[in-house]
Amino acid sequence: MLGQANLTLLLQRLTNIFAPYRDRRMLTLLMLGFSSGLPAPLVFSNLSIWLRDLGVSRTDIGLFALAATPYAINFLWAPLVDRLRLPWLSARFGRRRGWALFTQSLLILAIVLLSLTNPTENLPLVALAVLFVTFMSATQDIVIDAYRIELLEPHLYGAGSAAAIWGWHLGGTLVGAAGGLYLAEYYGWNTAYLVLAAGIFIGMLAVLASPEPKPVVSAATLAEESRVLNHLEGFKELPKHFRQAMGWIYVSFLAPFAEFTRRKGWLWILAFIFIFKLGDALLGRMSGVFYRELGFSLLEIAEVSKLYGFGGNIVGILLGGLLVARVGLLKALFISGLATATTNLTYAWLAASGQSYAVFVVALVADNFTTGLVTVAFVAYLSSLCNSAYTATQYALLASLGNLARIWLSASSGWMVDKLDGDWAKFFILTAFIALAGLPLLWVIMRRFPITLPQGIKPAKKENGVVNP
Repeated sequence: MLGQANLTLLLQRLTNIFAPYRDRRMLTLLMLGFSSGLPAPLVFSNLSIWLRDLGVSRTDIGLFALAATPYAINFLWAPLVDRLRLPWLSARFGRRRGWALFTQSLLILAIVLLSLTNPTENLPLVALAVLFVTFMSATQDIVIDAYRIELLEPHLYGAGSAAAIWGWHLGGTLVGAAGGLYLAEYYGWNTAYLVLAAGIFIGMLAVLASPEPKPVVSAATLAEESRVLNHLEGFKELPKHFRQAMGWIYVSFLAPFAEFTRRKGWLWILAFIFIFKLGDALLGRMSGVFYRELGFSLLEIAEVSKLYGFGGNIVGILLGGLLVARVGLLKALFISGLATATTNLTYAWLAASGQSYAVFVVALVADNFTTGLVTVAFVAYLSSLCNSAYTATQYALLASLGNLARIWLSASSGWMVDKLDGDWAKFFILTAFIALAGLPLLWVIMRRFPITLPQGIKPAKKENGVVNP
């Protein structure tokens, strides 16, 4: 009888732990994550394999990372997404949903145009097409990230991040990457890209089937905005339209950054975000090239890297959400960051082993598991830093900062391998040490700035209970 009672209690606890994942909103975030992840392999891993198969040098392939710069600077136009209303779309679908449908439509067009290029004939044209894809994909990410944060309560950020990342890997790892490799093997790269463009419709369906979120703005934020706007109104010698324009610019572009810089330890936080995932980025940029140089076929890469790895990633994402709930964001970040750096060494093992299928599976599963673990904690942490008045702008700023290292500095990954005379083992050992660089900064944040955003600020009271920025 006691055993049955214990079993019942265990099942009840497990039900409570996984309860957030039963929320209907998680399905919406899963589908939006799919749409966000699908373009990634088309401009990163699969693109690198496509170019390498056509004889493009490792250095030139590494430089293609620069075409992904929009992911690193999308905070520059995020204020427009936060404040600008689109003709008809915003009125019909709302601020977030209207922008989502707009960017997704153009993203489909961009991927179709990329599918029509030929790298052997005009490599610069391919780079321009990739730039168009990354620009629209980065803009879609602004909207999706803001939508996710505004749709959920703070205590669901961990589960929401896990759902979005699951969707990202369904789109990016399973369909975009593995599916793209299978399509490329049987039908060619151009056809593969053309077919995958249709996957963005899944994100559009999620937008059409979901409500427009209604974010709540704190009284302190409204008071600060009002103070500055009233100050601008005092300059009566300036034309009224000019004063109004200056007020709009302040609220849209300056206030989000000014609010963040008033927090304790904000410079430490930005430095940590910048370097935290650099080691992982260096590894990821050249992984496809590494597999091909070891002698693995496209089908083998698809099977191991994208399918077995996908399974490891799903488990890592699930446990990442639970880890955040159990130990908190900062501790979860530290544990998962240490684990990620350690698993980078499995690639060095693979390089030393040569074309070993078994080691390939172990390395890829281990790496994808820790990647899922750390990504959930990292996304949830960035979400917790955002003021709901400036969700799109502040999240884009923080995510862009992390992408800046991933994109700009990872462009040197091919050059690094060449300078090491193609010694992949040394390269991966180096990435493991680089991956540890952010942990001392995180330790300082944990000790000195454990609370980065006041969670207890009461929202301003309005007649309808909600203030829309």
